[in-house]
Amino acid sequence: MTSSVLKTKVKICGITSLEDAQAAVAAGADAIGLVFYPPSSRYVTPVVAAQIVAGLGPFVMTVGLFVNEEPAVVKETLALTGLQLLQFHGDESEQYCRQFERPYIKALRMSPELDPAQAMAAYPQACGYLFDAWQADKFGGTGATFDWQRIVDLAGDNLILAGGLNPDNVAAAVQAVRPYAVDVSGGVELAPGKKDHLALKAFISAAKRGKSG
Repeated sequence: MTSSVLKTKVKICGITSLEDAQAAVAAGADAIGLVFYPPSSRYVTPVVAAQIVAGLGPFVMTVGLFVNEEPAVVKETLALTGLQLLQFHGDESEQYCRQFERPYIKALRMSPELDPAQAMAAYPQACGYLFDAWQADKFGGTGATFDWQRIVDLAGDNLILAGGLNPDNVAAAVQAVRPYAVDVSGGVELAPGKKDHLALKAFISAAKRGKSG
């Protein structure tokens, strides 16, 4: 069965509290993302992240986001939190990403010169590829969209769409790209790191009905 027949999976990223994590799951989120990039306004410490992970059910996917981090820090974070999946948003190599004995997602920022298929091929062991908007001075979290037509031919069970998604445009994005999953952070927030629980519900509902049209 292909992803085009299944409801789109939803990851809510930039979670900073157990309250928001539980609200996301209650609204139907399949995964929650925790940001371990200190410059981010959505950064959480491993101690806080461990409390969030411990407060969720065993079937909720927990994802840790890192940017060009020292391997020892990633390993320490994994040991403390028990994260199930890693997401790398920097310039990490395939060899780097594979060293942690966890499945990983590679984020690919859609700069004008990027060839999406070629970029994916550089990470053959990735379990997913997250396509995000590009901004020279940011590793994600730009709040901007990109031209979805650049990746429509790549749709499959490993494609995750991100970048400027919100409750108003996610259904159209899913219809256009038919990704396996969508990823949102700022588009469902009251402020950086603080989720809007009504927006969470609206976003997840729209994303999961997006393929039915």
